[in-house]
Amino acid sequence: MKNKFLFLIALFPILLVGQNTVGLLSYDPAFTYDGYNLIYPHNQPHVYLLDNCGEIVNVWEDSLQYRPGNTAYLLDDGRLLKTKRASTVVNDAIWAGGGGAIVEIRDWDNNLEWSYTLNNDTARLHHDVEMIPNGNVLMIVWELKTREEAIQAGRDPSLLDTDELWPDYVIEVNPETDEIVWEWHFWDHLIQDFDDTKDNFGVVADNPGLLNINFDDDGSADWLHCNSIDYNPDLKQILLSTPFLSEIYIIDHSTSPSQAASNIGGLGGVGGNFLFRWGNPQVYDAGTAEDQQLFNNHDAHWVLDFVDLAHPQYGKIAVFNNQAGPDFSTVNTLRPSWDMYSWSYLRFDGQFGPAVFDVTITHPDTQALYSTGLSSVQFLPNNNTLICGGRNGYSFELTPNNEIVWEYKTPLQGGIPVTQGTELALNANLTFRIDRYPTDYSAFADRDLSSKGWIELEPDSTLCGILLPTSDLMKQYSLHIYPNPAQDVLTIEWEGGVYVNIEIFDFLGRRVDYFRATGGRKYLDVSRWQKGIYFVQVGGIQTQKLIVN
Repeated sequence: MKNKFLFLIALFPILLVGQNTVGLLSYDPAFTYDGYNLIYPHNQPHVYLLDNCGEIVNVWEDSLQYRPGNTAYLLDDGRLLKTKRASTVVNDAIWAGGGGAIVEIRDWDNNLEWSYTLNNDTARLHHDVEMIPNGNVLMIVWELKTREEAIQAGRDPSLLDTDELWPDYVIEVNPETDEIVWEWHFWDHLIQDFDDTKDNFGVVADNPGLLNINFDDDGSADWLHCNSIDYNPDLKQILLSTPFLSEIYIIDHSTSPSQAASNIGGLGGVGGNFLFRWGNPQVYDAGTAEDQQLFNNHDAHWVLDFVDLAHPQYGKIAVFNNQAGPDFSTVNTLRPSWDMYSWSYLRFDGQFGPAVFDVTITHPDTQALYSTGLSSVQFLPNNNTLICGGRNGYSFELTPNNEIVWEYKTPLQGGIPVTQGTELALNANLTFRIDRYPTDYSAFADRDLSSKGWIELEPDSTLCGILLPTSDLMKQYSLHIYPNPAQDVLTIEWEGGVYVNIEIFDFLGRRVDYFRATGGRKYLDVSRWQKGIYFVQVGGIQTQKLIVN
């Protein structure tokens, strides 16, 4: 009976759904992207690498006197780039949610290779870092400005609830020397129309490359609260996200340090002024509340585009739109209006394009994804989407058909592992992000990736065991499509399986064709298809990109 059951499952893969409340909640191996998941939950010091069954395959432990600061990344050589801070912040001069202090690089076995600290009376690291191709690390920093400095910069005194303002800046640190080799400050790129006695007085709408120092309805010292930083190596540009203004910004990293403080120089010719901004055109007097598209955004980053398979480009931007609705969050992508000939981002009627998102994704049960802060999104190579709702530590993977094929709930309460079956309240298991790395990622070469147990106590060890021992389910189909690019007739070939399901998706993840086939070969007329990028998937496992021209 057991063998018959496994045979039926191999032919008709089903979603594994357990009664679990934490850890792995559900899993469909046939449609899930195979890889390892990196999480760095709040209120505890450890970084965990989990397989898709929710089992620990590596952990970078730290002293209980530390907390996330907030991100960690697994580098392609197996080292870990992580941020952290002391658990006690009561005596710190600068402190707000997301505060960091220390950036480290550790090897796979958790040996410390490098450490950099910035947390004093005038500056503090926070939220995110990014390693760039030259091996240097970009970091986000709060810098303290006194009340007098803020007013001198044109700040309306009524928007100073305290005697301080903490605008953000970016530093680039060389790990070999600990030297800051480049930096950029919001403070160098301000405009205001409040005080005409100040040098930066001007028309806000005429200066979209500058930030209005008085766009603020809070008045707190933590004015911008940048929560993510990303790098585009093709264009030498940096992407920043500020949730408090509900905007994202692109700045030019090709500038020298002096040019970064000015409005001239660099490939874009505007120095450190914004090359692009998007999400809330009210901030630069180019729109109204009806034009706002981002709401307390997190995890803004470029998504690799395959418009030309030989020369992939970072064309689209993904972002987690935390408060897109009154009781739900969305995941979105947008394609900035980049003009390579003028080396600039275009504006239309005063606003940077595009006018709207090109993709909006919600949870199938819309309100099930609602996180007022934290959170992340990752577009996976199999065209699925991995999403983390940070405030309830809930991560899940969606297919292009908006079907959930994997779910995991961080099994911690206040940083302490809980027993399977525990019901967690909101904010009990805060998880800033989740990132999945493919099984063939170079960091995993020759590593021990066997199970090291679970985070949760009294784990459910049976959920994955039902299916994963059957090699038939996870077999590869040796998918081959040709010609590629195709114009008239496309040939699809595969091996194995009496019958297989073949699905074809367009570049936006919409299924454009579906059929069940046999015989190992299928001919498909694509002569009337629109030109562009498609994805051919066989058996819900193997996917290949297709160009129709």
